[in-house]
Amino acid sequence: MKIIYIDGEKLESADGFYGAFRDALPEAELYGNNLDALYDALSVLRGDIGIIMVNTDAIRSIPGVRWHGLVRMLEDLTGERDNIRVLIDPFETDDALIDF
Repeated sequence: MKIIYIDGEKLESADGFYGAFRDALPEAELYGNNLDALYDALSVLRGDIGIIMVNTDAIRSIPGVRWHGLVRMLEDLTGERDNIRVLIDPFETDDALIDF
């Protein structure tokens, strides 16, 4: 299983957020800095993929990252693809936890 680990405390901008995914994905150059492109890139991946996001309170405050849109996109993605699993703040690094 490929694990994509996103730590909100290490991100300062939307470019950094999308760049973290870009660095972790094999076809990184195939998408831009938006949720639609991220969905497209994740939805074509083969094999098991795990996405772990921690310190999401910091991600929520990044201009250009639509948190609720991100959560909806990840819910849609995991509903359509059984090879992708998402954990949002499994270590309770954010006060507002979301369970999938």
